[in-house]
Amino acid sequence: MWPALRMLDKRLPVSIQRDSGSEFISKSLDKCAFKHGVAMDFSRPGKPADNPYIESFNGSLQDKYLNIYWLLPLED
Repeated sequence: MWPALRMLDKRLPVSIQRDSGSEFISKSLDKCAFKHGVAMDFSRPGKPADNPYIESFNGSLQDKYLNIYWLLPLED
């Protein structure tokens, strides 16, 4: 079990809302959620309006923190 889930074992959510992005497709996440009785709810593909608050947050987070770093390939 993931360490974060061990700490939250008694405070797990009833469900997790997620989209079908590649970062959220994980068999281990699905198995862990099932084991702990957490339902996985999916947004409709191509419908960001289903999760406007989190989509807005993710955009702001990316603009503020991720876009300031340019990851360039390391060359020998």
